Formats: sequence, structure tokens, C-alpha cells
Amino acid sequence: MRLPSVRSVLQATVPPLVLFAIIVAVWHFCVQFYGIKRYILPSPWQVGTAFWTDAALLQRAVLYTGSAALCGFVGSLILGTVIAFLFSQSKMLRSAGYPYFVFLQTVPIVAIAPLIVRWYGNGFQSVVLVAGILGLFPILTNATQGLLDIDPDLFDLFRLNNASRWQILFKLRFPSAVPAICAGARTSSGLAVVGSIVGEFFVGQSTTHYGLGYLIEATNSNAQLDRLFAAVFTSTLFGVTSFALINLASSTILSRWYDGPIENRQ
Repeated sequence: MRLPSVRSVLQATVPPLVLFAIIVAVWHFCVQFYGIKRYILPSPWQVGTAFWTDAALLQRAVLYTGSAALCGFVGSLILGTVIAFLFSQSKMLRSAGYPYFVFLQTVPIVAIAPLIVRWYGNGFQSVVLVAGILGLFPILTNATQGLLDIDPDLFDLFRLNNASRWQILFKLRFPSAVPAICAGARTSSGLAVVGSIVGEFFVGQSTTHYGLGYLIEATNSNAQLDRLFAAVFTSTLFGVTSFALINLASSTILSRWYDGPIENRQ
């Protein structure tokens, strides 16, 4: 895989950083000029101070939330791919089961949170379950579509050579579906992070271990907006970093899987 040039890296990073600096400057000016109270809108300096003061607490929260998001993402990736394999082998099974996964995706997580709490209680396992539920559908839909959208000529070639159903699945369908699975994984990784943070609002409270979602809820309830902003910014950085890592892994896999341009395979 060819490494990006220094010029391309600068073109991708400098404009967002300049815009961020302008936003922070305008933010600071508005707070100082209009005399906005701290409990309404803290200044960037106050948010930075809160971020520095709560650094250790935020680090532990990121590890807790990240562990739940990773477990939920891996679970959704494995389960979604396995179900997609089954759907690709049976039209009847696909027609019978697919609507229920659509239904599961459309149900708000706040509606099923009470059931999750009753069955699994508050804590880490419930947060993982919420993250897995939100991350499952993109994997399932993309993998199923990728397994079904194969070259008809290649399919006929396999059939002419008396290939078994398993050979067609693992030597034709699965290699053709890798770009679709990677695309679903990128979407699923972001949803898993969102699911782990949002899930902590409803099912992740604990007296000994808590993540970013719990910190956001607690600081908001206590009107500590400087700490709330610090937790929100940390959640944003964590989500962007997670997406970037999955995107890098997907690009690496696709660059080794195909000789052609990656953009045309996704």
C-alpha cells in the first residue's frame, strides 16, 4: 500500500485545524464579550482546564467505553457475517428472517433498554449488547448484498466445473463480498461507539466502573458544563479515532485483496 505524501497529508489536516482554531477563537470572544456565565457556556480555557483535571478519569472512561464498543463491534461482525452466509444460501430463510432484523434496527434503543436491564442487569454486558445490536444491521445488509452480487459468468464457471455449494461460498461469494463487508464494518464501528456511549445512559451505570456516557450524564445533571464539554470532546475524539483505525484496516485488507483501485471496489 502506497503511503500518502506529505503534501496530501497537509492538505487533509491543515484546513480542518485552521477552521477549528477559528471556531475556538470566536467561541472565546463571544464568552468574554457577552459575559456568558460558566454554567451556560464555559470558555475554551475552562474546558481545557477541566480536560486536564479529569484526564485520568477520562482515560479510564475511554478504556471502559472502548472495551464495550470493541466487544460489541466484534460480536456484530461475526454474527452478522454468519447470518449473511446463511441468507446467501437460502432465499426462503432470507425472506423469513430479514424483516425481523429490519424491525430490530428500527426499534429505538430506549424502548428495549428496560428489557436489557431486566434480563442482564446494569453494567458492562448490557452496554456490549446495546453496541452489538446497533452495529449488527450494517454488517448483515452489506455482507448479504456482497455475497449475492457476484459475477454471473464466474458463477457459471464454478457450476460447469461441478463446484460444491461450500466451494462456491468460500471461493467465489466470500472473496467477492470482502469490499462490502469492509464497508459495513466501517459503518458498524461508528454505530458500536455510539451504542456503547448511549447505552451507558440507560444500562451502563455502575458504582465502580463507568464510561463516557455515564460521565456525560453525571456532569450534565450537576450543571458542570466545563466537564461536560470535556467529556463530549473526548467522546468525539474517541469516535473519530475508532473510525480511522477501522478505515485503515479496511484499506489495508482491500489493497492486499485486490490489484485494482480500492475506490472502485467499495
